[in-house]
Amino acid sequence: MHYRRFGRTGWMVSEIGYGMWGMASWTGSSDAESHQSLQHSADLGCNFFDTAWNYGNGHSERLLGELVRGNPDKKLYVATKIPPKNLAWPARPEFTLDECFPPDHIEQYVHSSLENLGLESIDLIQFHTWSDTWLEDDRWIRKIDDLRRQGLFQAVGISLNRWEPWNGVRAVQSGLIDSVQVIYNIFEQSPEDELFPACAARDVGVIARCPLDQGSLTGTLTLESKWPEGDWRNSHFGPEMLKPCVERADALKVLVPRDGTLPEMALRFILSNPTVSTVIPGMRKRKNVEENLHASKQGPLPADLRAELRKHRWDRKPVPRGK
Repeated sequence: MHYRRFGRTGWMVSEIGYGMWGMASWTGSSDAESHQSLQHSADLGCNFFDTAWNYGNGHSERLLGELVRGNPDKKLYVATKIPPKNLAWPARPEFTLDECFPPDHIEQYVHSSLENLGLESIDLIQFHTWSDTWLEDDRWIRKIDDLRRQGLFQAVGISLNRWEPWNGVRAVQSGLIDSVQVIYNIFEQSPEDELFPACAARDVGVIARCPLDQGSLTGTLTLESKWPEGDWRNSHFGPEMLKPCVERADALKVLVPRDGTLPEMALRFILSNPTVSTVIPGMRKRKNVEENLHASKQGPLPADLRAELRKHRWDRKPVPRGK
């Protein structure tokens, strides 16, 4: 496993981190399997774990807390997120700070996450939605500063709305945040336009989420793909989205290096960008852990392949949905 500096925090984090959404909110999740996969990842050198209160209303946080407490000899970085008060994803331009992150709500959920985790302090607390318009109301940062002085967490970050990397540039430039979490993958390359240069200039850590485009870049989707009733993927991969995802993933398969896989190529594309601090694929099974962490050993992609993959950029417009 290779490690990268997490912005101005100075933390050295595994360049392949662990995204824990699927361990609480997806159909087919198993706590026993989750425990095994989490421990295996830590044994292989993964030390950055991203969860959220909203992932099973604290269930994912409890799984992570058990891992951290069970490995006192390892430094495992804990990143979690405060849900918006209105429980609406993504944040919309008309949403106010009072609707999403009033100071008392911030404090309530920091304490709730600490209780779920069973820890005295969190490494990174993040806002689970974000709008740069909230920079005009300083109550959120005053509350954050107060809670940080109490030692309840060490750093603060924002998780940007799907396909809206521009809606965090001002926050980065303000110097008030330590990290940004953003969708970045072969299809979604727009963070490179404005966000990544701002993060590099301000020494802000970058967490790349949805590296496999929520399943598209696994190469396993077909036009007949369906999920159990109530699974969020049924709405995400509606008829208007599933077909282009399958077609675009199929077009990438001819570019996969010999003895490689599409998911590995997708992860290595992200790791080829030095601005990225860590990438957080979801890994519910031990097999997924081994395959994804192997991408770190393989290193960045050759320049000619990176150039070819840039042609597969797909600029999409966000639509309101739950998460």
